[in-house]
Amino acid sequence: MDRNEVLLVGRLSAAVEEQPMPSGDTATKWRIIVRRRRRDRRGGIVTDSIPCVTFNREAADVVRGLKPRDLIEVTGAFRCRVFGPPAAKIWRYEVEVTTAHPVAAAALPPPAAPEDDHPAEASAALVPRQVSYLAQAS
Repeated sequence: MDRNEVLLVGRLSAAVEEQPMPSGDTATKWRIIVRRRRRDRRGGIVTDSIPCVTFNREAADVVRGLKPRDLIEVTGAFRCRVFGPPAAKIWRYEVEVTTAHPVAAAALPPPAAPEDDHPAEASAALVPRQVSYLAQAS
């Protein structure tokens, strides 16, 4: 059977944005910064910035109560949304969050040892923009 389940634990990247919808609902949007297990070729931390959205009031209340860099755990599903006119479609991927919980830093397990299964030359092209404050977080 097909499954579309997402669990993310990371840091809130910036302030939450709210967008009223024509239906009267509110879309609450934010990004989570998640560190990868492997490091880049210079030994720096590699991160992913993952867009999230929720229409759930309880999850939105939790996220609104957090500050940038606070730890958060979310569950939901991966979604692809298509916007724009037929000749100029824009595809956006995001996690539609159903639950959100703040996480105490002490509750996290220690970071795992970096994986080294890719040669540095091959992985250098895959390195996303790094967020320096995550390198300082412990």
